[in-house]
Order: sequence, then C-alpha cells, then structure tokens
Amino acid sequence: MKISSLPIKNIKKKAGRTAALLITVILLAVSMLGGTLVVSSLKDGLKSLETRLGADIMVVPDEAKSKKDLESILLDGVPGYFYMDKTYLSKVEQLDGIEDISVQYYMASTKAGCCSMPVQIIGFDPESDFTVTPWIKESGGSDKLGECEIVAGCNINRDVGGTIKFFDVDCKVVSKLDKTGTELDNAVYATFDTIKILIEASKENSFKFFSEQNPDDIISSILINVAEGYNVDDVVGDINVHVKGVEAVGTKSMLSGISDSLGGVSSVIGGLIAVIWILALVILMVIFSSMINERKKEFAIYRVVGMSGGMLARLIFAETSIVSLIGALIGIGISIAVVYPFGNIIENELGMPFLTPSIAKMLIMALISLVLCVLAGALASARTAIKLSKVDTGLILREGN
Repeated sequence: MKISSLPIKNIKKKAGRTAALLITVILLAVSMLGGTLVVSSLKDGLKSLETRLGADIMVVPDEAKSKKDLESILLDGVPGYFYMDKTYLSKVEQLDGIEDISVQYYMASTKAGCCSMPVQIIGFDPESDFTVTPWIKESGGSDKLGECEIVAGCNINRDVGGTIKFFDVDCKVVSKLDKTGTELDNAVYATFDTIKILIEASKENSFKFFSEQNPDDIISSILINVAEGYNVDDVVGDINVHVKGVEAVGTKSMLSGISDSLGGVSSVIGGLIAVIWILALVILMVIFSSMINERKKEFAIYRVVGMSGGMLARLIFAETSIVSLIGALIGIGISIAVVYPFGNIIENELGMPFLTPSIAKMLIMALISLVLCVLAGALASARTAIKLSKVDTGLILREGN
C-alpha cells in the first residue's frame, strides 16, 4: 500500500490539529534561533568592542571624572571631550612595561548650523596608532588621510566621496569602517592635522572647547599596549602611582560591567530557551496522545486495508516531520526578520554592543535550529508511533470508535 500522498492529505484534513502542531514548532524555532542570534550578537559585539578599543590601557586626565567620561564617549556614544597637557605622554613613556603607545584627541560636533550632525570626532596619529589604523585597513580603506579627510563609522549617513560639515569646514569621507555593533560605529576619525583645523574653526564659531590652550600642547588620552612579561594591572598601578594628574584604566576592567551584564542576559535567554523547549515537548506529546484517541478508528482502517505497523509508524513520522519542517522554517524566518532589521533597537534596549552574525554563520545557526526542531517533533511523536504500530485493530473496531 502506497502512503506517499497520505501525510499531506491528513495534514490538510485536520486543520486544527495541524495548526496546534505548527504553532508549537514555530515557538520552538523562534526561541532557539532567536535566542541564539541575540546571545551570539551580544558576544560578538563585546568581542568587537575589545578588538576596536585595541589597547590594554587608556590614560585620561583626572578631570575626565576617572573613567566615566571615557566610557560615555567610547561605550555609550555620547559626544564629548576632555584634555590634558601633552607632557604627560613623556612621563608615561618613561615607565617600564610599555610595548606600544599612541595618543588620541576627542572632539564633539554640535547640532548648530555650522555642523551637519552631532557626532564624536576622534583624532589619531597614523605614525604611532595601533587601534584605528588596522581597522581602516581591514575595512579596505587607506590610512593615508589628507587635511579635512575623514574616515566614517558605518552608521554615519554619508557614502565615500561625500562630505560632512564640522564648524563650517567641509570634510571629505574617504573611507567607511566595517560594522562593530558598538557606539564606535557612530564616530568619525581624522588625523591631528584635520583636528587642528577643526579646533580653529570651532573657535571662529565661538565654541570654546579649548579656551586659550594650544592644540599642539594637548591630548585627550594615551593608549598603551603592555609589553610581554608584564601584567596589565601592575602597569596600571605604576602609572597611577608615578604620574599624578592622570588616571590609567585597564580596558578589560572598563568592559567588565558589560561582560557581567552579558553573562546575565545569556543566562536568562538560555533559561527561557530551556523552559520553552520543555514546555513545547510536553505540549507536543499531549497533542500526539490526544491524536491517538481521535484517530483510533482511522488507524484501524489503515491496518484492515493492508497497512503494516511499520508503515503506520512511518505515516505518523512523515506527518510530524512535514509539519515540523514547515513550522521550523516559519519560526526561522520570524527570528531573522526580527533580529536583523531591529538589531539597533535591541542594542539600545539592552545597552550593550550588538553585532549581528555574518550570513554564513546565521545560515549554520538556522540549519541547526531546523534539524533540532524536526527532531523534536519526531521525538515527541515516537511514543505515539510505537504505540500505534501495536494497535489491536479488531478491538478498536469492536469498540466502535
């Protein structure tokens, strides 16, 4: 007896039962893939932030309220600025345990008419930089920037070749950076020569960021990579003890709050996925158990017309697999449709870096979710299929069910 068309016919005939199975499997797929995408995006965002900060230690002036202002600029995306005398660089350079050292300037554009948009402007020195330059090269751009040329984060609404006005100075976008899923995507980057031009332009527009300070004599932060064999915490302590007026901050400690929050979010999402899966499996088993009583006569007739117990079991597995496959595909589609377009909203709501996985990685996750959802449906129907393969046809027909 051929059963190839029976699963489809049975699925269409029992719309209510099919809908219940579909909804349950969709819930499974959404919980698994959606939860996995969110957790993976958060972890990738944190890893990306660690990479893009690129330094073991950042040194900022005491006036920056310790590391609070630094976190506001780099982690929270709040445009800001703070400065210290450049002589601190030579003091820090003299200490032991320093492998690489560079400096950065922080400027903030405004909402005023002289600026196209309020963004964080980060100045770096291509000669000594080891944080921004690698990022530019990885993104396919050139770190050879001329005056009034800038590199834009991926969220900046300008294409390469376009211009952004800062304090009535038109700056040309010569490169755009790859997405990091962090607030660094909302900043622009320029060399010190461009920063000096913007400083003078800001003064002409009556923005007194620097008062009477000479731009050649000030910096915002010192970035340090620790030499091999030295401990980051020890070097941080050494700087804070021997160089007064500044505070050294280990980037890992700066990110510890985000890391702790990520661990909490991951645990909650993982727990919810586990609970949903347990409930869904229970619901599926209840549905299949109910299906036994509902379809006893139908299955008995199949046996009478020549269907073996094994064929009957395969019929149940086929019906379940088809519904599970459809439900899983719908759930996967919902998960992708929610996580990818609304990644920025999720990032803002959670307050953590959020970098959505690559297409290849997403496809692998989707495939795993698809297989597991289909297996879950098969597992839930296994008990029913085995029980039905042993059904006493004569007894059922005599019961009149």
